Amino acid sequence: MSDAVNGAIVPNTQGAAPGGHGHGDQGHGGHARGPVMKLAVGAIGVVFGDIGTSPLYALRDTFAGHHKLPLDLLHIYGIISLMFWSMMIIVTFKYVSVIMRADNKGEGGSLALLALINQHTDGKRWGKGIILLGVFATALFYGDSMITPAVSVMGALEGVAVYQPSMHRFIVPMVVAILIGLFFIQSRGTEKVAAFFGPIMLVYFATIAVLGMVSIFEYPQVVVALSPHYAVSMFISDPFRGFLAMGAAVLAVTGAEALYADMGHFGRNPIRISWLAFVLPALVLNYLGQASLLIRNPAALESPFYFLAPQWFQWPLLIIASAAAVIASQAVISGAFSVTQQAIQLGFIPRMTIKHTSTAAGQIYIPVINWALMIAVIVLVLVFQRSSNLTAAYGIAVTGAMLIDNFLLAVVLFKLWNWNKYSAIAMLAVFFAIDTAYLGANLTKIPDGGWVPLVMGVAIFTLLTTWSRGRALMRENMAEGTIPLEVFTKSAHSSAARVPGTAIFMASTAAGVPSALLHNIKHNKVLHERVVILTVSIEDVPYVDQGERYSVKDFGNGFYRLTLRFGFLEETDVPKTLLGVNMCGEPFNMMKTSFFLSRQTLIASDKPGMALWREKLFAWMLRNAASAMEFFRLPTNRVVELGSQLRI
Repeated sequence: MSDAVNGAIVPNTQGAAPGGHGHGDQGHGGHARGPVMKLAVGAIGVVFGDIGTSPLYALRDTFAGHHKLPLDLLHIYGIISLMFWSMMIIVTFKYVSVIMRADNKGEGGSLALLALINQHTDGKRWGKGIILLGVFATALFYGDSMITPAVSVMGALEGVAVYQPSMHRFIVPMVVAILIGLFFIQSRGTEKVAAFFGPIMLVYFATIAVLGMVSIFEYPQVVVALSPHYAVSMFISDPFRGFLAMGAAVLAVTGAEALYADMGHFGRNPIRISWLAFVLPALVLNYLGQASLLIRNPAALESPFYFLAPQWFQWPLLIIASAAAVIASQAVISGAFSVTQQAIQLGFIPRMTIKHTSTAAGQIYIPVINWALMIAVIVLVLVFQRSSNLTAAYGIAVTGAMLIDNFLLAVVLFKLWNWNKYSAIAMLAVFFAIDTAYLGANLTKIPDGGWVPLVMGVAIFTLLTTWSRGRALMRENMAEGTIPLEVFTKSAHSSAARVPGTAIFMASTAAGVPSALLHNIKHNKVLHERVVILTVSIEDVPYVDQGERYSVKDFGNGFYRLTLRFGFLEETDVPKTLLGVNMCGEPFNMMKTSFFLSRQTLIASDKPGMALWREKLFAWMLRNAASAMEFFRLPTNRVVELGSQLRI
């Protein structure tokens, strides 16, 4: 493993320009550009797949799930009111109106927000705690990424058994086959297929809205359930079961965090337009329609979503819903790739092979994540067998991430935006109260499957924090006893023979002499005519302006220290970037340039820093990380690796 471990990637926490919250819909670096309505349609296809497929199972599981409610008027009206106001407060107010204003140069999501906060909390006593919370939110996201494809596709295909009970035994094999096919096409990219996502989801939302309206006409009084009075009445009359029912009612807002995470691809206004003008009305109409159906025909509880359809439209609805479920799954898989790329660049995950499937920004494929997700999703399907069993595991990851977002938002309100203290506290109190109640209700489902995302979250959190801490210890260890470059250049210039060409030594820190250079001069007794110490710095912004891409310090006698800067969403293509560097003497010619990497072999020790088992875990992660050569796109025939052992 190179100094680049360590791979010459240095997450920068100092001096990055703070992200604002007034970028409109022009994402930095070319994101979210284009006509607002076109972007709004695209957002419907990508952003709202998760929350859009919730009607497949949300209301059903409230009355037929693990904590069943009586199927009477009080509870039907109460749950519809609870779902509606949850969508209004959590999605419309919290995410669409407030959190989406906290962008990092146009980018959203827990890691982008964490990077933004990190610029303002470096050295603060509570800063480390906020970072750990943000990392845990990322870990919960991976748990959500495993559960969403399983529950969405299974919830849709269960309509086959609703319409044709004799085919029930074929549902799990069909779900597994579809999911395997979905993961196998990821390597080909989704740019062309994604062009159809928006129109398909438009058809889906229009369909569920019309079906809901038709059912509402059969029992128009159901619209009064939108009043908050009915949610309050349910809790007053049946507080314990009302509280437990929140564990299923939260399924109506799963995917709310996707609005924020995908902001960089579509922009703030297109997502707001999609939600307020199309998605929210369609969901409300469908939930009201399902409630009307249950009041008129309690036997429809088996699947109030599919029984909304008249007989002639049953199979077309099954096809449309299944397509929507696959799209929702695709969106969360693509999201897992994007989050992983950010986590790698910010130093929380080892380097992995990242393949760009098109020239479009964000169109990437990460094989390790793809196959790991596929195995996890298929195991979940085979173990849980039914979507109603999986929904018990679903809510904890979602509500946990939502609760953590409140802590991150608190930092933004007080430290970045300087809101009025009383207004901020009042708003945060509402958010904390709602999210804590939802999380508490979901924690009651731990024995029924809720333990799955918790175990996944803790395991992934352990991996992320172990890698981050291990890298820090490794950099500290390598920095001990390093020779200042100014001293080294004076002595090395006269003590070693100079040979033609350029040597680039990758360094994980912007100070001292990299071990590869020391080993080279010790064993080979030569130096190239031009020696460049190169450090790749990852900034706390998604994209770096070209004017700030690199900086050079000339030490004389052909020695240079070069720093290349990238945003956490940019590809670290070192050779391509070097072609634009013109301050290291003559232009770089890859055919006359050699790259020197230091491969470190870790030896676990009892030195203070990390527990021995975590040191061994870090060493295993280091051995299995992608090579620096591949990650930095270095030419394979121009790389020299020099090995050494290191104790941490």
